[in-house]
Parts: sequence; C-alpha cells; structure tokens
Amino acid sequence: MLPAEAARLPALDILTEDDPPLTFSQNGKPSGLVVEVVQEIQRRVGSRDPISVMPWARGYRLAQIQENTALFNTNRIGEREHLFKWVGPVTTTLGSFFVRSDSKLKLVSLDDARKLSQILVVRDWYLQLMLSAQGFSNLSAIATPNQMVSMLMHGRAEVIASENTTMPTQLRQLGYQPSDVHKAYTFVYTSGYIAFSLKTSDAVVKAWQHALDDMKRDGSFAAIYRRWLPGEPMPGMTANPDEKVK
Repeated sequence: MLPAEAARLPALDILTEDDPPLTFSQNGKPSGLVVEVVQEIQRRVGSRDPISVMPWARGYRLAQIQENTALFNTNRIGEREHLFKWVGPVTTTLGSFFVRSDSKLKLVSLDDARKLSQILVVRDWYLQLMLSAQGFSNLSAIATPNQMVSMLMHGRAEVIASENTTMPTQLRQLGYQPSDVHKAYTFVYTSGYIAFSLKTSDAVVKAWQHALDDMKRDGSFAAIYRRWLPGEPMPGMTANPDEKVK
C-alpha cells in the first residue's frame, strides 16, 4: 500500500485477549502468534494503532458497538457471521471437551456431553455460542481460559470445552504438562479471523485482507505460525466462508 493510501485509513481500536500462545500480554506488551501476524499486517498497511489486551467478553462487546474496531483471534461461526466483517483466516482450531488424564469419563457423542451435570467454557467464546445453539443447558461460563483450566485441574469441574492450539500453553503456565489432560471428544473444526466491527471502513478490511494474503504468498505468515505452533495445521491461503465450521 502506498503511504498516501495508508494515511487515508482511519485509526483503529485493536483488541485482543489473554489466550496464549495466540494472544497474550508479556511484560505489559501484546505478544503471541496472532499478535505477530497483526503487527506485520499493520506494518504493511501503515497502521501504528496500539493493540489492547483485555477480557474477551469486554472486547467482544466493544467490537459489536464501536466503529473502526478490530478483535482477534475471533473464530468465525454461523452465530457470528453477520456481527462482523472478516479478515483471515489466521488460525485453524479444533474445539474439544477436555478432562484430566485420570478421569474415567467416556464421551462418544454430543448427546453424551449434554447429559453431564456441568461443562466449563469461557464466557462469550465461540464454543459457548455453538454449544448453546445446539441445546446445551449445562454450560458454566468462566471469565478467562486460565481460570477455567485451573478449575479443571483442581477438581472443581470434570469437563471443559477448549482448543488444541491453546491448552498446552495454558497448562504449562499453571505448572502442569499437556499430558495431564486428554481430549474426551472433539466436536468442531473452526478457523480464527480478525473480526472488524460492522462500522469499520470497507477500505480497512480490504487493505488488511490484501496484506494477509501477501504474507501467505511470501512465506512470512508460515514462518510466524510454525514458530509458535510447530506441527499444527495452518489455515488456507485466503478468506473462505466455507471454512467457518466443518
């Protein structure tokens, strides 16, 4: 993008949450896989707007009511499709029910999970929205991912709904190992995006998507992704609504 074109783009509120290794705050500064992707997009489009780390529920609410606001990493699901304008995909995620490794619980279907007394999920995460839409009345909403994982490991819950991309890091931060839990049942594949408020300029969305596509073509996106999530599948080259949920 030419400097003159970048200068015409409006200032943005850029919001994210504490969800390592994708997004988090380190020594007061935003860090993580998707943070690095967003910062490189900003460099390419000429944006110098700061990234704010805040609780997900707050950022999710602000991104729906403010103009010129971006929120990431936001999983693109049907329940959210018309709430935002989308740039991505930037992550590939498996949503699963997790239990402690010493648990005897067996889940072979969503119906089995619906019969449980309680499942913990982060408030306003896409997993809560999806499971609620599928008739789950046994969800308990928790403020942060680390709080949810801590409750699982301390025996205050038997089952949580979380992701393959973030669980290992969250466990290590709390003094545990990834082997201390196991997946009881994987129920959804999603792609994460940068979600822009509906009142954001289409020119901004177009410029950010173009910069992301260029990153994927020149290899810089893959380099960032592999450094943070070695061995995990990467999202496709360009935005594709069909990748929302599989």
